[in-house]
Amino acid sequence: MKKIGFTLLLGGILSIAVWGQKKLTEGTIYYDVVINTNNDKPSAAAMMDGATNVVYLKGNSSRSDLISSLGTQSTIIDGKTGAVTILKDYGDQKYMINLTANDWKNRNKKYDNVTYTIENEFKTIATYNCQKAIGKLSDGTTFTVYFTKDLVPVNNEFQYINKNLPGLAMEYEAAQGSTKVIYTVSSIDFGAVPMSKFDLPESGYRVVPYTGENKKEE
Repeated sequence: MKKIGFTLLLGGILSIAVWGQKKLTEGTIYYDVVINTNNDKPSAAAMMDGATNVVYLKGNSSRSDLISSLGTQSTIIDGKTGAVTILKDYGDQKYMINLTANDWKNRNKKYDNVTYTIENEFKTIATYNCQKAIGKLSDGTTFTVYFTKDLVPVNNEFQYINKNLPGLAMEYEAAQGSTKVIYTVSSIDFGAVPMSKFDLPESGYRVVPYTGENKKEE
């Protein structure tokens, strides 16, 4: 009887753990953006401080809008083909850059072999219990990320740097040259995301080939 009772208890604990996790198949994630340039001189990167990154997820499709005082840059991933479109909308300057799935993979190849050291340190972000992890790139660069196991994204392509985490990144660092960018979730909306969010503009943007300078990290 004791053995049966223990088995039932263990099964109940595992069921609670699984039940507590939510598969994130659709929703809108709002990240606050903080920029640290380590430079007292004004720069375009510094003007991104205080920006908002809004991520729309629907199945394998995603759209990420980085909204700042300079304008908006959107990254739209087609869930069926893996093709990616980058839209840059900075006032009168509107550009569209189209990438194949292979282009997108090559553009993010430095994140392919990220390894994580999970630490016993926690904090609450947007009501979720988040655990600290130290990510390490193949070139030895490290970054800090806090993630929650309560939300597990079905689509892991929208945030390539954190695609191998066992949960949703709620706060993470991303380096762009000497500039450090910190993204922190402020809220999550689990409401339905309209398919129109992933529609591409048919006019108004200058199409720029994905070659030369725009292959560099944005």
